[in-house]
This record gives sequence, C-alpha cells and structure tokens, in this order.
Amino acid sequence: MNLRTTPRRLAAALLLGLTVLGGCKSHKPTPVRHRGLALPPVDKTWNPAALTAVHGVSADSIRLAIAARLKGKRPEPLSASSWKHTGELYALHVSSPLWMNADGLRGDRTSALLRAVAAADSDALELASFPLKALGGALDELRRAKKPTATQIANADVLLTSVYVALGSDMLTGQVDPRTVSQDWHIDPREEDVDSALVAVIRTQDLDVALGQLRPQEQDYDSLRKQLQRYRALVAHGGWKPVPKGRALKPGDADSAERLNALYDRLRAEDYLGESAMRPAAAPVDSTNVSPGFLYDEALAGAVARYQETHSINVDSVLGPETVESLNVPAEYRLGQIAANLERYRWLPRNLGSRYILVNVPAFRFEAYDDDSLALEMKVIVGAEYKDRNTPTFSDRLETVVFRPYWNVTPDIQHKELDAKIAADPGYMDRNDYEYWNDNGVTRVRQKPGPKNSLGLVKFLFPNDFNIYLHDTPERGLFEKDVRAFSHGCIRLERPAELAQWVLGWDADSVERAMEEEPNNKAVRVKEKIPVFIVYFTAFFRDGDLYFGNDLYSRDDKLVAAVGGGATPSADAAQASNALRTLAGQLAGE
Repeated sequence: MNLRTTPRRLAAALLLGLTVLGGCKSHKPTPVRHRGLALPPVDKTWNPAALTAVHGVSADSIRLAIAARLKGKRPEPLSASSWKHTGELYALHVSSPLWMNADGLRGDRTSALLRAVAAADSDALELASFPLKALGGALDELRRAKKPTATQIANADVLLTSVYVALGSDMLTGQVDPRTVSQDWHIDPREEDVDSALVAVIRTQDLDVALGQLRPQEQDYDSLRKQLQRYRALVAHGGWKPVPKGRALKPGDADSAERLNALYDRLRAEDYLGESAMRPAAAPVDSTNVSPGFLYDEALAGAVARYQETHSINVDSVLGPETVESLNVPAEYRLGQIAANLERYRWLPRNLGSRYILVNVPAFRFEAYDDDSLALEMKVIVGAEYKDRNTPTFSDRLETVVFRPYWNVTPDIQHKELDAKIAADPGYMDRNDYEYWNDNGVTRVRQKPGPKNSLGLVKFLFPNDFNIYLHDTPERGLFEKDVRAFSHGCIRLERPAELAQWVLGWDADSVERAMEEEPNNKAVRVKEKIPVFIVYFTAFFRDGDLYFGNDLYSRDDKLVAAVGGGATPSADAAQASNALRTLAGQLAGE
C-alpha cells in the first residue's frame, strides 16, 4: 500500500475546500450485533441513472468524462484493488455520477462519507492510505467553479467514490495483507463480497448508519476501539516506567523501596491497583535492628496475580522474571497490539454464520455460538511453540463426529517420537495400546480406541489442508495450567462430551454411551455443517476485562509495526481528520 502522501499535505489540500457554510448534522450509527450488514432502507431519491444534468452539464457528457477518468492514472495512494472496485461500482451504474444531483454535490451523502473517513482513526486505520489530497483539490476546484465542466464534476465524483471504496474495502478486509506480515493466516475475508457490500451501502437512506455497518459489529471489536482510545491516552501521558529486575518475590518477601515503588506505579498505570491502595511499607526490622527493605505485601501480590491472569502468565502471585518482562512491555507496544487485533478482526468474514465455532489460540479458549449468542465455552490445549507444532489460523466446516476413534500416528510423529521408544522397550506398544497396521502396503502404527488413546474418546473432523481437528484427551491435568500449548497442532477440548451434545443435538446419556461403549471408530455425520474458525487474537476480552494473550508463535511484531501509523496518528493526521470534519459540516449545509 502506497503511503507517500503525508497527513500534513492531506490536511492542507482539504482545507482548500473550506468555506463558511452552514453547520454539521450529527448522526450516530445504530448499534447492531449481527455480523452481517444490517442496513437502513434504500434511499428512493438516489437514482444516478435517472440524472439528466448536473449544474446544467448533461449527464451523458459527465458519464463519458467518468469513463475517461477511470481509464486514467490511479489516484495516489489508492491500491490497485480499490481502483478496480471503483471501476466495478461505476460499471453497475453505467458510469453515472454517484455523489451528485441536479444542483451539484449532494451535501448530505458527501458529508456522511467525509465524517466516516475522519472517524477511521478510531478503528486504527491510517488516513494516509486514502487519496484525500487529490479529493480535497477536486472538491475545492468543483465548488469554486462558476460553471463546472464535465471533467471537474467527473473528477470529484470519481475521487469521492475511490475514497468510499478504500474505506469500505479496508473496513471489510483490512488495510494490511496478512501474507506480508508472517501471520500464517488462512481465513479468506471474502474479497469477492466487497463489491456487493459497497453497492448495498451506497444505496441506503441513512449513509451515516450504513457506513458504520462496514466495520465489524462484534462487541469485542467495539470494546477494542474503546481500549484504543484509553491506551492512546496512556501513551500520550508517557506510558509507564519499567520495573527493575531482581530476585523473584513471593508474598511477604522484602525488597528495595525503589523496586517496589516502581511495581506499585506500574500496576496503578493500568488500574490493577485502585486509587486507595497504599504504597509499599517498610518491612519489620530483624534482630540486628537493620531494615530488610520494603514489603511485597498481599495487596501488591494480589494485583500481580490479576495482572498475570490477564496476560496469560501462570498465576502464582510471584514477581518472577516472566512477570517482570511482561510488565516492562512498553505502553506503545500494547497500543500497537490493540491496533493489530482490530486489523485481525477485519480479516474475518463479515458473516460467520448463525451457528459457528471459534477457537482463539492465544486465549486457549473454545466458544460455540447459536444465533450470535454464546452457547458453549471451554478451555483448550493448542499447538506447542515449536514451529512444526504451531496451530495454524484457518477456517472450515465441521462435518463428522467420531466416537472411540483410532489414532493413526503420522509418519513424522512415528519417526521422531515413537520408533526410538518402541526399539528401546519391547513392551511399550502393548502397555500403551499401540498396534501395527497396513496402510495401503505401508506398515504404520496406530493407537487402539479406549481410555489410553491420545485422541480420547471422541474427535470432531472438519477436513482441512493442515490435518487439524478437535478432540478429547486422557491428559486432563494439563487443563489446570494457565498456559496450555502442548499439542502437535490439533486442539484438545476440556469438555468434549458437551460439544458432542451441542453439535449432534443428542442428550448426555446418548453421548456417554457412544464414548464408553463399542462400536469403535463410529462416525456420525453432522446434519448441517458447522463453520469452524481457528483464530489468533492476542488482545481479547473475558467478562468485560481486557486480556493480552501469550503471543505463542511470535506473530505480533511485524503486524504491530505495520499498523503503527493507525495506532498512533501523528499531529498531521489529526489535522487532516479535523479538516475532513470541517468540510463535512460545510457540505451538510449545502
């Protein structure tokens, strides 16, 4: 994406279009929870094809000028994809102007678009990705002209449409291509749906509301937008200072006043300690009458435990190296993570379906939804941090439940893990219920169904290119750990029987019989396939609280850098945003 046009130049160009005209109408988007585009009614007064003239210039000559402009140079810094979508939108309306009426610019619709673009920084979108400089110049030229030409009208209209398309495309599919920032993200945001969404939105009666519907509608996305503002304020006020490294502290231990006061200030910065919390007190003197320092008391230890819980650290109240390292992550980086996860939301399809499964790897969490309501949630164990064991990010559809499955050991696992154990211990296979079997002429190892089976007593298949599935596990104790990255990539479920009930609609007794009694390897087809989304969000919410997950697979750094301009808008970007709002207010009165 070309970002060479600076916000300062954008603001200057937009300010050229300002004249003292009328006030600004205020419209707030209606909150809608459904992921699809729940749009206002169609605007029956908007009919570009029926337009006969604009400012006395024939519509036919304007259409020819629009067609010519679309064949010309792509406006900077618009992406090639957005320019393509711009052309397709005009093709559907026979090159008719989309932002005009007989008297010129439709102020209500144009101002709604400019307000939406001005507010894009609240989604951590970078204003410099839109052709605002060219737009500001074109609008200024059009509004100053006593007798506008077809070329002037066409140029302003095409640039408005290109900004609209860029905003819509960025909201619907993101500003950053995940393939360019090492995300291992294989979920298609359905680029092909962009055109239909843009066509639907531009036809609506209340464009303010409709443009608001372009952004993801999940409650967590909206909560992240609020946290974006909170962390911007924290960064603007200097963030927080690091906690000095030192020995691990358990509740009741003593340490220097400098270190414990630094810890106190750090925890206060993100509200892990309330305003009434007292600063660390001196520890009682020992028999030598020498003070051992200041006390790591229950209040500090409790706040550390809450911090650990919300940062995917094993909760033990101990101020150890991992906790100190996390506390010392700069506020700027946490802000960048929030922006990065807003972008990840935009990489998802806008409609996940009425019934779907969501597994967030860094949260070690499974969720199942019915009609946008949480129906089931549980802990999961995901792929280990070794590169060849990472759980990938992808989507597919669950179509089969298998009770009492065999585990067909993959050649890679057999070679790396089992062959040596089998060679060293002749009884290993019998004790662990392994057997040899013939797989199309190749001798392989598999584990028999039963309580020792590594897949447990049930697995859930959604055929995919990664051979990943959901399954039970005999290693129940691992769910007691806070950080649960132990598998070869597949996802182990805390309560698989409940998932089987939800998927198949069976009662608990029927599921229990299928898991405990033969036949083995019993496959049950799901009546209606269920979408499954394996996602990677490192900033998320639980019970209304913001959590920063463990970046298990080191996928944040490149994305945080890529969204930096949107996370922390420059003063020039703020000026450009203000200029857009001012111009929107003036156009609303025209």
